[in-house]
Amino acid sequence: MGIGHIRNIITAATNLKQELLRNEVLLGDINSAKGKVVSALRSDHKILFCGNGGSAADAQHLAAELSGRFYKDRKPLYAEALHVNTSYLTAVGNVYGFEQVYSRLLQAKGREGDVLFCLSTSGNSANVIEAAKQARTQKMTVIGMTGESGGKLKEHCDILINVPSTDTPRIQETHILIGHITCELVEEEMF
Repeated sequence: MGIGHIRNIITAATNLKQELLRNEVLLGDINSAKGKVVSALRSDHKILFCGNGGSAADAQHLAAELSGRFYKDRKPLYAEALHVNTSYLTAVGNVYGFEQVYSRLLQAKGREGDVLFCLSTSGNSANVIEAAKQARTQKMTVIGMTGESGGKLKEHCDILINVPSTDTPRIQETHILIGHITCELVEEEMF
């Protein structure tokens, strides 16, 4: 394992990005997601994110891009990752079960017209699926970001951005690319 292996990893990442570039359906879904975010923000609604592990880190990253700034020095937008309160997460996980940590918080924070991004490379994370179900009952827009199959999450999404891969690190890298594209387009359209 050396430089050749490094090249193989970079080639795999590049090939996936090229596949995304050629996929008109996914490009359209990214554009639709941007439209839902802009519409929600213009009508004073929130953009919420959830995920586990690396996807939680990506959720927090993307929320920060919207609530802080991306390219432009502009007013902050309401975007939040649902996992950032560890006291809440551990208490609710302990009492109600980890599957309920996001759905229970959405009962308190989510409102009709808000947007929930659900990040799960497999699409099978129980707590993310429960969050999507709860969001739909509250008439929020659910945007799923998954790997190729979409898993069980795909049944509960208004928009599914399913990266055409089964390789978790490559999927997560592409989720960040898609998230950055969305943030850039939202910022351009709103400001």
